[in-house]
Amino acid sequence: MATHEGERNRDASGRDALRAADEDRQKVAEFLHTALNEGRLTLAEYDDRVRTAYAARTYADLDALLNDLPPVRAGEVAVPEQQQRPVPKPPPDDRIRRLPLALMILWTVWGGVVAVNVVVWLLVSLTTDWVYPWPIWVAGPTGAALLAATVGVQAIRSQRAHDHRR
Repeated sequence: MATHEGERNRDASGRDALRAADEDRQKVAEFLHTALNEGRLTLAEYDDRVRTAYAARTYADLDALLNDLPPVRAGEVAVPEQQQRPVPKPPPDDRIRRLPLALMILWTVWGGVVAVNVVVWLLVSLTTDWVYPWPIWVAGPTGAALLAATVGVQAIRSQRAHDHRR
């Protein structure tokens, strides 16, 4: 395998001229992916280097892809540990009770369907004498079902949040 632990110089046995195996190419590709995730490579550089890694024939070809990256030895972290810790999220504010995304989408769709039906009803009503207010049959039952689902979901979320705080 093309190691990155100081074997960049040619050793006495001529290691650089030896042919690399698929496993060696895969390990170099994984190392390059780690470098991409750490921000050491751009996406274009990563793409070029991975393409070159899978086309590499010798250890020298693979080592050339790693020359400008810092070595990572077993058990060593490339980025200091204090920089790797994620910034903690602020605690959620209990006063803000957002709806789950699925319910927000359902309410938006319901509102759009009801609005279209009311507009059609208004246009028909303006062109004729009296038209039965049929949009209430579109808005009423579906709105009631959606309201019941929303109340149920919010009750479950509230109970889980209450149980989690204990």
